[in-house]
Amino acid sequence: MSLMHSSSADPVPSATFDAAEPGLLEPELRRLDGVVREAYVPPLAPPVTRGSLADLPFDNARAEPGRVVLSRRAGTGGTGDWTDVTAAEFAARVLAVAKGLIAEGLTPGDRLAVMARTTYEWTLLDFAAWAAGLVTVPVYPTSSVFQTRWILQDTGSVALVTETAAQAAAIGPEQALLPDLRHVWTVEKGHVDALAEAGTHLSDQEVDVRRGVLGPDTLATVIHTSGTTGRPRGCALTHGNFLAEVDNAIELLHPVFKAREKGDTAILLFLPMSHVFGRMVAIACVRARVRLGHAPSLKAEDLMADLASFRPTALLAIPYMLEKVFNTARANAELLRRTTTFDRAASVARRYGEAVQARRLGTGDGPNAALRTARTFYDPLVYRRIRNAMGGRLRHIVSGGSPLGRRLAAFYAGAGIDVYEGYGLTESTAAVTVTPPHRPRLGTVGRPLPGTRIRIAADGEILVAGGQVLRGYWDPGAGGVVPATREGWLATGDLGRLDDEGYLTITGRKKEMLITAGGKSVAPAPLENWLRAHPLISQCMVVGDGRPYVSCLLTLDAEGVDHWRRMNGKHAVPLTLLADDPQLTAVLQRAVDEANRLVSRPESIRRFAVLTTDFTEQSGHLTPSMKLRRGAVLRDFAEVIEGLYKK
Repeated sequence: MSLMHSSSADPVPSATFDAAEPGLLEPELRRLDGVVREAYVPPLAPPVTRGSLADLPFDNARAEPGRVVLSRRAGTGGTGDWTDVTAAEFAARVLAVAKGLIAEGLTPGDRLAVMARTTYEWTLLDFAAWAAGLVTVPVYPTSSVFQTRWILQDTGSVALVTETAAQAAAIGPEQALLPDLRHVWTVEKGHVDALAEAGTHLSDQEVDVRRGVLGPDTLATVIHTSGTTGRPRGCALTHGNFLAEVDNAIELLHPVFKAREKGDTAILLFLPMSHVFGRMVAIACVRARVRLGHAPSLKAEDLMADLASFRPTALLAIPYMLEKVFNTARANAELLRRTTTFDRAASVARRYGEAVQARRLGTGDGPNAALRTARTFYDPLVYRRIRNAMGGRLRHIVSGGSPLGRRLAAFYAGAGIDVYEGYGLTESTAAVTVTPPHRPRLGTVGRPLPGTRIRIAADGEILVAGGQVLRGYWDPGAGGVVPATREGWLATGDLGRLDDEGYLTITGRKKEMLITAGGKSVAPAPLENWLRAHPLISQCMVVGDGRPYVSCLLTLDAEGVDHWRRMNGKHAVPLTLLADDPQLTAVLQRAVDEANRLVSRPESIRRFAVLTTDFTEQSGHLTPSMKLRRGAVLRDFAEVIEGLYKK
């Protein structure tokens, strides 16, 4: 039987130590002129020397066939009740779909593209494709026809699975330009079920042979970067890259991935699986046998319903979503005329979170009696309500994508939810740093993930090395893959610094550094991140390269503005006029003044403009992972920017 196939990936070892013990995670540091320039944390998991990701479902079925490893929606389109899927059931389904792909003529190394939201079928297709020896290619479901065609052309994909018939229809007219594309299957048309039926005549041995020849160095997926400044590049990630990433993440983040009681751990994934962060989380859950659920809709009402019914113990999120939860909670308190209570509770939570951090780091005694009493008082009034809104069992959040910010991290910590902040890239299979459990350092993105080296170059650029770093970029014109590292080091393009205990702080993006006419270098990220956390602000872009001073463009958050209108009696004021409303301008000016406290006077924002349209992916101003396309913004709002520099 395929479930007993012996050529499996090396299993995750059981920890023989308490990973929360601070001394066991001390990084090795290298200094230059007294400044930490390099940090390395030894691996917590041994490197995988055989097998691949394709083996994970079958390993799980052999070890714990009755263990619930996923939950899926019983209805169509991500609706209906949750139905548990055991390890044995998932492995059998992976096997059936893998045989169907083989029956349809797909051969080892062929590329299978998947264009879908975050669904059970995405994870199923990933593992089925790997079991059939294929390479998966994610396509954002929001991608334009041109973007989709380009990715399919670039990778020479022979098959495409779309979630909806509309997506399949959109690519139909382009198929004449895609000579390699032989199959287009659609989930909502039942084609995944049809694939499972198509391979019933094949023996399990067909799949055994294909996954038996896979190894850690075999290509697993080609993920295209978001392309903030130019054409996206395909990152060629191997099975070994993912295994190095998830095995060390599971061991380090044991409170997230290892249940205190069997079946107690559950993660609801709502991040896009077209992004490396979402894919890594799904693979880590399968590897650790954590119950995984998929939430396809990011609409507030849909996501809150999924959280309430799934009741996760951990979430993987981006700062934008955590900011929205906080701002929504405050807006609700304001509607109930409990703003003062909420703000006091938020202040208590932040001070409590800071005090807990100080105790864990040995720099303080922890929360005093008065602070503990205040936290207990506000827990049922504020903190418990926030936890209940996220399912009631949430204990841990892993945040990535951009810096979370000290204020928000301290608030969630004080509200009873541990936040582990991380930093990584598509090229590094997600995280290269993460906050160690019980060793938080608010305002940083943590220490190197075990098995990872972080180096700060002379110009401040962050360099990374480790088993999760890609072998190269996809380039069929150059023979398949071109190197991405130099002497084993990947240049990230990000700027940062390491402190005396190996914690990394992101200070900006190398290509985004502004130099004013006075010669002052300005990193936009700290200012932008602070302003985006404001409930009235959706997006912010700092400008000022070659200019006499720094300015910024602000866009308004629709929900935040609607709430502000209600509270200030401005229902009838259209958005085009609201942007110039003196009362609103004063609120935004206070937000800018607060942000300016982070920087020196020459780096501070002197003027700002409020735009009446938001930056979105559809407008071409954001990437699918919510990063600014600065060139597009500068081009489309050139006249507005010029106005900021007129006397």
